[in-house]
Amino acid sequence: MLLEVEKIKKSYKVKNNIVEAVKSIDFRLESRNITAFLGPNGAGKTTTIKMIAGLIHPDYGDIRINGKSVINKGRFALKDIGAVLEGSRNLYWRLTPLENFEYWGGIKGVSRLKTLQRGKELMSAFGLESKLNSTVQQLSRGMQQQVAICTALIHSPSLLLLDEPTLGLDLEASDRIQSLLEVLAKEQEVGILLTTHQMDVAERLSDSVAIINNGQIIKQGFTKNVLKQFSSGETYIFEYVLEIPSEKRELLSKYRPEYINLSTFKVVLTDAQTPYEIIDLLEPYSILRVEKDSADLATVFRFYTSNQKN
Repeated sequence: MLLEVEKIKKSYKVKNNIVEAVKSIDFRLESRNITAFLGPNGAGKTTTIKMIAGLIHPDYGDIRINGKSVINKGRFALKDIGAVLEGSRNLYWRLTPLENFEYWGGIKGVSRLKTLQRGKELMSAFGLESKLNSTVQQLSRGMQQQVAICTALIHSPSLLLLDEPTLGLDLEASDRIQSLLEVLAKEQEVGILLTTHQMDVAERLSDSVAIINNGQIIKQGFTKNVLKQFSSGETYIFEYVLEIPSEKRELLSKYRPEYINLSTFKVVLTDAQTPYEIIDLLEPYSILRVEKDSADLATVFRFYTSNQKN
């Protein structure tokens, strides 16, 4: 097992109150696996990632990477980690990509020759060979993010931690990063823990998913299984001829609809509910269509983070 997180807890003192940021969570990540670690802002994602990266220590529990405890083995375990947290902050902007690789490779104990060779290979994978000797501050945001990922990979880690790797990037840069991550996982056997608010990216890349809210993991499993479980539930699309008025939307609120527009919405129904309840509720408005929908990860995420079910 590449990454084992066991019953970790972390609390902070805020003024005179104790805030539990992470409440005894467990999960695993294997080599060649991409796990999407999802949650709303303030859910405990960043605290968890920083504990895995060794930046802060848990109050309780253990984290092991390739069997070595991050807490007890320290730097020996952290040698196996590459991380890009909060954008491209692992870069010195006045240095070139090659100079950044040389600096960070040296810190990780990689020889200069291997560092430069590895850096050129990674930059080539992104199509950035021509930017090797440009300073980072001269590059576009998308290029900076790609160089940051190359820097995190310069020592060939077995575990890669990524925080919002495609946020704010154009389509081409986002596709390049996603394609490289797939290659890293499937061909180079890197395990990747990915945090993102872009559910389409998480759904495309992830083999498994863990959803955290209020410091607790409330849903986890293989992505395909989680989506299948949800699709076997009752997710429906309702489309009406005219916009649904506010007083009717108020009545609908108990079903937690996800509005596509003011005349179309999705609803996840429990076993005890039927679509006819909603049709009756919205009478006399004319319905254009009602059909069962295949769940996507965005729907699953909204459901669990709003309902707190497991």
